[in-house]
Amino acid sequence: MGIHQQIQGLHRLGQRPGLAVCEFVKLRSSGKPTYDGPMAILSPELVETYKNDGFVVLRGVISAETQAQIADGVAFNMAHPSSWSNDYTPEGSGGRFFDDYVSWGRIPPFRHVALSGALPQMAGELMGTSHPRFFHEHVLVKEPNTVTPTPWHHDDPYYGVEGFDNVSIWVPLDPAPPSVALRCLRGSHLIPRRFIPNRFVDESPYVTTATGFEPFPIVDELEALGETVVCDVEPGDAIAFHYRTLHSAPGTTGHAHRRRIVSFRYVGDDARWITRPWKTSPPFEPNGLNDGDVLDNERFPVIQL
Repeated sequence: MGIHQQIQGLHRLGQRPGLAVCEFVKLRSSGKPTYDGPMAILSPELVETYKNDGFVVLRGVISAETQAQIADGVAFNMAHPSSWSNDYTPEGSGGRFFDDYVSWGRIPPFRHVALSGALPQMAGELMGTSHPRFFHEHVLVKEPNTVTPTPWHHDDPYYGVEGFDNVSIWVPLDPAPPSVALRCLRGSHLIPRRFIPNRFVDESPYVTTATGFEPFPIVDELEALGETVVCDVEPGDAIAFHYRTLHSAPGTTGHAHRRRIVSFRYVGDDARWITRPWKTSPPFEPNGLNDGDVLDNERFPVIQL
């Protein structure tokens, strides 16, 4: 069945996002879930690296079938962007930097991959929960010779959610060699500083001042905060990183191939709704949620592992 027929079928049936179920979860005496037996995907060493560094490169964890499903979703998304899509490349500057998000409810391949299989299980293992909650997906496509970089930032202040249990799983559909690869600042998720978000289109701050946040540092100061690690990856790999991990990515100038990425974002047990002093990205409305509430809302489904 093609993606257009799948979407039409969902609309006819009024189908809502469901829950994926798997087993082999047990509890330590601390009450935090752990994973045992053949269902475990990630080694304890990878989970520990994530906790300490704020990111970890996961080699060969995305199957060819899952890659193909995500690629189908990206193709449909780019042909049928949502009202929240953006093109960050200035007119006439070369290439294209396209992004869009929160399309999983209308694009079945995104929905399937986000709510079942390897991605939610890895999210649960990294966050130490047997019931990860899906937050949203984010499509990021840079065509060949795109001059526009992804500027340094951390995702946390862009989102209307508070909590330390979270993970983005950054899935490449094309090779990302060092020249175009994601850069992460090791250990930056543990820095007791939070920065006012900047707009990607011109790197201007959302606001000039905000309680608990400071202006984004200049590059020299940023580099002093920790080691910058270049995370080159191939299709089949993934990069998991924390919402507070500082990261960036170059444009694709001089790179002959497109760079298609979909980041699948999850939150854990301590996630709570929060109102920011700026319009969040994605611009979710409260829809009945108040500051401090658990995200018990159909927009943020729980996956029971």
